Amino acid sequence: MPSVQELITKIEHEIEELPQGVLQPDTSFRQLPEWSSMHALIIIALAETEYNVTLSGNDLRSCNTVNDLHQIIESRKG
Repeated sequence: MPSVQELITKIEHEIEELPQGVLQPDTSFRQLPEWSSMHALIIIALAETEYNVTLSGNDLRSCNTVNDLHQIIESRKG
């Protein structure tokens, strides 16, 4: 089971515009100035390829923090 910190590291690696260390478990990632709909697609693809979990746009909209996103991914892993 990956930790929330591992998820943060993967997100920071995939979204080059995010400065390293900006994301924390309680960060409201959708409120970041760098956030765009393209980043939502990147996170959806990341969940699919890294964790074999399908996320929807509604899933992301329901997440307030990185920890919320981590909890959804963990709850859907097989």
